[in-house]
Amino acid sequence: MSPVEIGWIAIAALILLIFLSMPIGVAMLLVSFGAVSFIRGEPVAVRMLGAVANDSLEEYLYAVVPLFVLMGLLVTISGVGRDTFDVFQRALHRVTAGLGIATVFANAVFAAITGISIASATVFSRIAVPEMQRHGYTRKFATGVVAGSSVLGMLIPPSLLFIIYAVLAEESVGRMFLAGIGPGILLTVIFTLTILLLAKRRPDFVFSATENKESAEAFSTLILVRKFTPILVLMLLVLGGLYGGFFNPTEAGAAGAAGALVIALLRKSLDGRAFWRILVQTGQITVSVLFLILAASFFSRMLALSGMPRELASYFLDSAVGPVGFLCFYLILIILLGCLIDSISIMLILLPIALPVAHSAGFDPIWFGVLTVIAIETGLLTPPFGLSVYTIKSAMDDPGLTVGEIFRGAFPFVIAMLVALVIIALCPPIATWLARF
Repeated sequence: MSPVEIGWIAIAALILLIFLSMPIGVAMLLVSFGAVSFIRGEPVAVRMLGAVANDSLEEYLYAVVPLFVLMGLLVTISGVGRDTFDVFQRALHRVTAGLGIATVFANAVFAAITGISIASATVFSRIAVPEMQRHGYTRKFATGVVAGSSVLGMLIPPSLLFIIYAVLAEESVGRMFLAGIGPGILLTVIFTLTILLLAKRRPDFVFSATENKESAEAFSTLILVRKFTPILVLMLLVLGGLYGGFFNPTEAGAAGAAGALVIALLRKSLDGRAFWRILVQTGQITVSVLFLILAASFFSRMLALSGMPRELASYFLDSAVGPVGFLCFYLILIILLGCLIDSISIMLILLPIALPVAHSAGFDPIWFGVLTVIAIETGLLTPPFGLSVYTIKSAMDDPGLTVGEIFRGAFPFVIAMLVALVIIALCPPIATWLARF
């Protein structure tokens, strides 16, 4: 049996183990160890596993993972998400479907200080959905807006998926963060236009029969400034420090976590028990992410040893399929996998296979990474997996709310994301222009 055939068998075995509910990291390690043992022998597999464990996790860069996760959790508990929504609610209360647009804008700003889509979905399902229902929006639309705009958490920097992509593609984390700004703004604008279009063409989708014309809660200018100041300070601290050259990504994460901790303490929203719970949760998330990176690194080396990526690149690029055909196939496959498994798993499974092909095709790795993240995030809204949808369902204390209702509400935003994906695919500078500085 040739190494290439062993590589294909390893991929098939990995998919089978995942569908049998084996944890993705464990499955990747088992499959990779077995394949390397068949190709080069068990002693080589043992040495390679040790080398991967050392090489994969010794980098100073990986400290950015727990720091940004800690910052996101502290921001969530401090009530910054509610304040962000209040500010935009007041600013847009005279606009048609203004609360829906306020939710999108608030999620975009919240994404700039958390970087985790699930955190956005959890926070705004408890804040924005009840408020929109109180003002006469349908429950379907309210939950759909929250689910749709929550994906901005993984696109607008800082982003956990961009960190993982940068590690796997050996790209700069700072450049990947810069690359997410243009697409993040584009997607925010497209979501806003989608809401306005729905309000005009499908008012029954957006507004209930008992639409309430009550205006937004009145806040004095001083209160609005006080609510928005912590958000602005954190954004300036993290993004300003990072892009101004004062911090590297790890230092920016540390500064952001420290700033979020100060905000939580000043607001008296953090006691000793809550802080310990956040630290434990940060550790759990960090360990799971780093273990997955280790497993993906071993999987990537196994594939390189088998020669399968080279064969795959030759097939796609030397045949009638070509680079464009490969890109279309790759993005469609990501979206389909998003219906079944989570975002990080998709990235860890596909990138070791796809990156060598993309490199051979001459694709810009920054642009390719942005397309990958958008396609993966689309999977958060598609059935039957739809992680953001299930997060909203579990966060909402509403027995009458069904998962199907949230999926229907999120469908227009899936279309909006596909439109954004096509635009960025046809116009790469949207993703690459800022990253060149």
